[in-house]
Amino acid sequence: MGSAKKSTTAARKARIEEMRRVEQARARRNRILVITASVLAVAGLTAGTVALVQSQSDDSTAADGKGKGHFVTGSDGVRTWKGTLGRTHVVETVNYPMEPPVGGDHNQVWMNCNGDVYTKALNNMNAVHSLEHGAVWVTYTSKAKKADVDALAAKVKKTPYTLMSPDDKQKDPIMLSAWGHQRTVTSATDPDVDKFFAKFVQGEQTPEPGAACTGGLGQ
Repeated sequence: MGSAKKSTTAARKARIEEMRRVEQARARRNRILVITASVLAVAGLTAGTVALVQSQSDDSTAADGKGKGHFVTGSDGVRTWKGTLGRTHVVETVNYPMEPPVGGDHNQVWMNCNGDVYTKALNNMNAVHSLEHGAVWVTYTSKAKKADVDALAAKVKKTPYTLMSPDDKQKDPIMLSAWGHQRTVTSATDPDVDKFFAKFVQGEQTPEPGAACTGGLGQ
């Protein structure tokens, strides 16, 4: 009787020990799986982050692929861009095929163009958005006469949907730009200044007529 009881107790202990070993083995496997999954997740996240950074780095400068085309000069001296101008909002720097640009992919934030006169060169991508809203952009180089710069600034300040800024990268001392159109003028008193303003300030070329020229980016 005692021997049978001892035998039963020993068997029960053996089963308990076996169950404990099975449970410990299962726990070890679960820990290994959790650790492995965590490592893979971290590795995947790291790889994804690296890929994202590389992608953003690779795309930090991009040509405006939709901006292929050329200017055609009319009898009035206005150069009209013949070709499709992209209108996609982008964050990377766009290399425009003309300076100043007259359209193309651009930043989602426009430069304020409610008669705003800027004393520093603008980010082209913000200014192009202003052109999309129907603004005329007056630009000048250091070769422009101060009297002309002052007179043009006074005209811009009293004309909604215009903006003005220096641009030493352009080829001529004074240039006027609108979406898809551009011309050079000889001075602030050049009659073509008024003609350009009259035709292109919120003109028919405007992709987004009536869009705001305030609430954007100031300098």
